[in-house]
Amino acid sequence: MLEVPLIDVRPGGPAAHAERRCNEARALRAACLGWLPLGGALARLADPVARWWLRRSGSPFIADVAAIADTVRRPGVWLLHAAYAVGCTSMADEGADGPVLRRTLDWPFPGLGRLVEVARQSGPAGDFLNVTWPGFAGVLTATAPGRFAAAINQAPMRRRTRAGWLLWLDYALNALDALRHRGRPPPEHVLRLAFETCATFDEACRFLSAAPVARPVLFLLTGCAPGERVVIERDGRDVRLYRDGTVIANAWRDEAPGWRPRVCGEGTPDENNRRRVAGLSAWAGRPAPGLAWAVPPVVNACTRLAVEACAASGRLVVAGWEADGRVTAVTAF
Repeated sequence: MLEVPLIDVRPGGPAAHAERRCNEARALRAACLGWLPLGGALARLADPVARWWLRRSGSPFIADVAAIADTVRRPGVWLLHAAYAVGCTSMADEGADGPVLRRTLDWPFPGLGRLVEVARQSGPAGDFLNVTWPGFAGVLTATAPGRFAAAINQAPMRRRTRAGWLLWLDYALNALDALRHRGRPPPEHVLRLAFETCATFDEACRFLSAAPVARPVLFLLTGCAPGERVVIERDGRDVRLYRDGTVIANAWRDEAPGWRPRVCGEGTPDENNRRRVAGLSAWAGRPAPGLAWAVPPVVNACTRLAVEACAASGRLVVAGWEADGRVTAVTAF
C-alpha cells in the first residue's frame, strides 16, 4: 500500500495544492460527482447557487475556491465546497505526551480515502498539517504542532417535520436556512482561519466559540497541556462547551427536541451514534499504535479516514479507507 503523501503548499495554500496535484483534484471531483445521481447535471445547475452563497458567506477563502475552480476546469468545484455531509466519530483523550485527538471521517463519497493527502500550510500564527485533498480549501482535521489539533463533526439536523417520508423536506429546509444568511462562513473555513490565526489552545477555543458559522457544527479541540481538550457545540443559536467526556459522534451531548442525529452505518440515528461513541470510548487512556482503535463500529462502510494527532509531540498518523477497507498504509508524520 502507498503511504499518504505530504505536500508542502505553504507558499500558495490550497490553490497551489490543486495546481500541483491537478489530476488528483479532477479524480476526486469525478469520484464524488459520479456517486451522485445525475452528478454532472447537478454540478452544472448547482455550481452558480453554491458560488453565490459562498461569496455572500463572508469567507476569506473565496479566492482560493475560485482559483481551484479555474485550475480544475470542470463543473462541480463550487458545489462540492458547499457540501456538508460529514459523519464522524471523534475523541479527545489524555496521552503520555499530551492530549490526543482521534477521529474517523465518514462520508459516502468514494475516493476520499484513496486520494487523501496531508498539506503543510501556514498562516500568521504558524504552520499546520491539514489532512485534506487537492482541490479542497477548508480544514476538517488538522494539527498545529506546539499549538493545538482540531476536527469537525457534523451536528444533528434540525427537524421541522415528524413524518419519516418528509425527511427530504427537512434536508432541503436546512440547506435553505444556510443559504439565506449573509456573513456566516462554512465551518470548515472557520476552522482553517483558527489554524492560521490562533496561537494557543485558549485562543482557538474562544475563536471557535464566537466566530459566525453557517451551519450547526461540533468542534473538537485539543491543546498541548494536560486537560486542554474541549467539545464545542454550535447549534446556530447557543454555544455549549464540554471539557469532560470528550467523545462525540453526530449528536448533541444532551438530547434536544427538534433535532435528528446524523448517522453513518447501520441502525437508527440514536442507536448508531451511541454505538460509535461507546466503541471509541473503550480506547480512552489506552495506547493504540498503528491506529489499532480504528475498528468497527467506529469504522464502517462509509469511513474514509482515520487520524490521530498530538499537538504537544507534533505526531500525526493518517490512513485512508474505502468501502472495502483500508487502502493506504498507516502513515506517520
